[in-house]
Amino acid sequence: MPSLDKPNILVIMSDEHGPMFSSTYGHPLVDTPNMDRLAAQGTTFDAHYTNSPLCVPSRLSFMTGKFVSTIRGWDNATPLYLGELTWPYLLRSQGYDTALDGKMHMLGRHALHGFDEQIAHDPHAANVHPVFPWGEVPEPPTDVPEGLDLSSNFPKAGEAWPEVKRAGPGTHKVIEDDQTFEDAAHAYLSDAARKENPFALCVGFIAPHFPYIVPEPYFSKYYPDRVDMPNIPPGHLENLPIAAVRLREMFGLDGPYTEDEVLRARAAYFGMIEQLDERIGRLMDTLEEQGLADNTVIIHTSDHGEMAGEHGLWRKMCFYEQSARVPLQVSWPGYLPEGQRISSITSNVDITATILDLAGVSPEEWKLDGDSLLPLIDGDAPGWKDEAFVEHLAHGTDRPRGMIRSGKYKLSYNHGIPPEFEMYDLEADPGEFDNIAEDPDLREARNSLLARILEKWGDVDAMDTAIRQSQKSRFLMRETMVMDDVDF
Repeated sequence: MPSLDKPNILVIMSDEHGPMFSSTYGHPLVDTPNMDRLAAQGTTFDAHYTNSPLCVPSRLSFMTGKFVSTIRGWDNATPLYLGELTWPYLLRSQGYDTALDGKMHMLGRHALHGFDEQIAHDPHAANVHPVFPWGEVPEPPTDVPEGLDLSSNFPKAGEAWPEVKRAGPGTHKVIEDDQTFEDAAHAYLSDAARKENPFALCVGFIAPHFPYIVPEPYFSKYYPDRVDMPNIPPGHLENLPIAAVRLREMFGLDGPYTEDEVLRARAAYFGMIEQLDERIGRLMDTLEEQGLADNTVIIHTSDHGEMAGEHGLWRKMCFYEQSARVPLQVSWPGYLPEGQRISSITSNVDITATILDLAGVSPEEWKLDGDSLLPLIDGDAPGWKDEAFVEHLAHGTDRPRGMIRSGKYKLSYNHGIPPEFEMYDLEADPGEFDNIAEDPDLREARNSLLARILEKWGDVDAMDTAIRQSQKSRFLMRETMVMDDVDF
């Protein structure tokens, strides 16, 4: 068996799962018994955030342990610079076998970025994502190959986003791909080679990412009698902050949708979460059957959340809790505390630092933006930063957007003239309905949080210019070259 000072590591990263949509985090309808099981044998983090509420930037940040602005991984059409060090490279330097299974959404011809092998394909690595130059967004996108239909992601102006309307029972490629990834993971964990060297397996499931379609019996379990409508107080949609208004307009998220369409979409989303939960449980079973459970750290999280109709929004790309918060459980039975819940604020770059710490690599030496969670888990982190920094620098906005969560307050900042602020007291207003950014009694608290965002960004005007130039350059290059020859 591998030495106990180098435990095996199993990372399970789903796509688009807001933690509040699970029994593990208190939802009264969504059953996630295996996430509950994982929580019972490990530590659950109750205030854990992505570092970007969008697939590619979030995952590039997780792979490097650095903020999106640090690695310039601006949007879904930006590949990771080949010179960026990732945690698989560092684990390989410690004798680990490293494998990627399924989605990590690293674009281009060099999508492994340090993994020894990819045991099941990443269908999203080959996705063609439009480049949206801020201030001159093409409608519809024009920098894509002829005949490629992107309407499910980017509807034409004035049209409703179609995924809510076609939600229901059935199957599709996400379900089929996730089954392929699960099968590959079982085969990898059952290989005798797993008992020769420590391993780090990263399983990237796509569910519960839209389309909102799930096989029976998962759909009918929730629809029509076990699904709730979004919590939208009277008058709230008429007074949304400008960032939410931009998203609704750009992606047709205001529909209009009937109540039944919303219920069907949420029911399918709930069902996809339960199906994902069963996959997690079966992986845990395989670890036990193969005698690997006692020396394998399981880390379960997601790349970002899903609005699921809350605040009149679907998808992600915003800083509301449903979009920016993600689940996190860390389990190593017999070596880390069991059944523990931590309320301190953390984020995905801290997971990266934790992976390195578990493998005997110093996160500090490699200048990560995250910090190891192990002292926090062990109850020995009196100076924990208690802070999460989240960025959105891609489509769905027209300017740099940053968020800081510290203590009970969350500040969202949209850079520009005039600047735009949202600030919420998550203890008094967990639904984020009362924007207190202009409360004169809280001006000092707001300015302190803003200073933290600006400190991380440095020269934000220069960053804004760099993002816009990158967008324009990539848009021009993709329009003037054969798409198959473009590696970005």
